[in-house]
Amino acid sequence: MIDALFGSKTRVKLLHLFLNNVEKSFYVREITRIVDEQINSVRRELANMLKVGIITSDTANHRLYYKVNQSYEHYEALRAIFSDKSLSASKKGAGGVKRRVHASASAGWEHLAKDLPGVRVVIAAGSLVHGSSTSVDLLVVSDSISPKLKRAVQAIEKDEGRDLNYSLLPYEEFYYRMSIHDKFITEILSSVHAVVVDADNVLKG
Repeated sequence: MIDALFGSKTRVKLLHLFLNNVEKSFYVREITRIVDEQINSVRRELANMLKVGIITSDTANHRLYYKVNQSYEHYEALRAIFSDKSLSASKKGAGGVKRRVHASASAGWEHLAKDLPGVRVVIAAGSLVHGSSTSVDLLVVSDSISPKLKRAVQAIEKDEGRDLNYSLLPYEEFYYRMSIHDKFITEILSSVHAVVVDADNVLKG
């Protein structure tokens, strides 16, 4: 039955997406945007993968979400093939503590973020960094949240050619949230991400 999983470019892309984000669920249009394939092709391959059992589906907030089935018979073998270890695998440091591998943001918009006055931290994740499991694409931390900053994010979206799920935070709020291990910040930092700006080295190490 494992042979039935292969046979199309879209299917391979879907396997790569699900097996690099094993804890995350995706809805159809989100998947279509990420894999950059036609929605009908995506729907067809999702149906095939559901039938085989490599993914499961569930409804939430009036949307149908898909997720890899970690109980699938050939899950480990497929993960060994499709998991992008250079990005999504965790490495053990001293004392056996796991540290996430940081990735590089490959987009050409980085200069837009770096040149903004007052920006202290910019983190790319989500759909901007391959292998990221968080839903947040961009986190921008600045001394002040101004219309100019929002326009800059819009310019990044234009450069990407799509809408981004982004968050703008004042620096004091970000630093406080990070100090108390706030769930929102922790989720971003524990996933694969790329630090584009870290003016004060608060994320160093």
